[in-house]
Amino acid sequence: MTAAEQHIPVLKREALDALVIRQDGTYLDATLGRGGHASSIIEVLGENGRLIALDRDPAAIEAGKRRFDADQRVQIIHGEFRRMQSLLAEFAKTEKVDGVLMDLGVSSPQLDQAARGFSFMRDGELDMRMDPTHGESAADWLARVEEADLVQVLFSLGEEKFARRIAKAIVLEREQTRIDSTLQLAAIIEQSIPRKDKHKHPATRSFQAIRMYVNQELEQINEALPQAVELLNEGGRLAVISFHSLEDRLVKRFIRKHSTPNLPPKSIPVDESAYRTPLKAIGRAIKPGADELKHNPRARSSVLRIAERTCEPFLLGGRNA
Repeated sequence: MTAAEQHIPVLKREALDALVIRQDGTYLDATLGRGGHASSIIEVLGENGRLIALDRDPAAIEAGKRRFDADQRVQIIHGEFRRMQSLLAEFAKTEKVDGVLMDLGVSSPQLDQAARGFSFMRDGELDMRMDPTHGESAADWLARVEEADLVQVLFSLGEEKFARRIAKAIVLEREQTRIDSTLQLAAIIEQSIPRKDKHKHPATRSFQAIRMYVNQELEQINEALPQAVELLNEGGRLAVISFHSLEDRLVKRFIRKHSTPNLPPKSIPVDESAYRTPLKAIGRAIKPGADELKHNPRARSSVLRIAERTCEPFLLGGRNA
């Protein structure tokens, strides 16, 4: 494995415990990355077990094939996890799995490769796409976006309090020259902010917001979670690791909604079926311990949430979705 491919999986032991892996089970790693979690799952699987791994990043797919191609228990599929059901039906010929793991956000190799355009610390082309073969790059989007829309993205996805100042500066700059490099954008942002946070780079929130918008990250999660539940066999586990408060909020609300009975007013009599839900929340949110943070500071904002599939029906896009 090359240095660029090295990645320390976050909450690895906790995620593995959450899935309660059976040796003969079938599992979906919906975010392969550089295979840290996948390799841990494979270590537990027996010869009849199966791991299906998805990723939208072609570089992750190539790295995964180099690492796991010799293992007949592993199947790697290129695609967005928002399409997990159709991808598994078409390429893996399966409609059910015993566990789904989703490790959200951007990976360390993506951040560390300047050419990908994710980092404000290294100069590179302003791309930010997790799949560079599809969609619009950050540079192309910034060249056309309306100032009001840019303000909204920076404020809602980056929680940037200086969103208006930054958006205005970007619009003024692009009138003079195209914004097409990461350090160029970082400098514009830094010059726009009157008060700096000594613990955080001035461009952190804006880069995060633009990346999340370009990759439709929250939309991906909203579409993927119901599919993950439909894919799970009864007793199967859903384990989701998030790094951003907006991501975690979506996951938390989804699990709460589908593990909480939808009861009518107390004056209306109900039978036992009213208390049944398609999910059962497992424990509380799990965060990394001091030892993990010591060895991997990038894990500091990670949160793991777990839910178990019950026997109740779950209709994708229907009343329960």
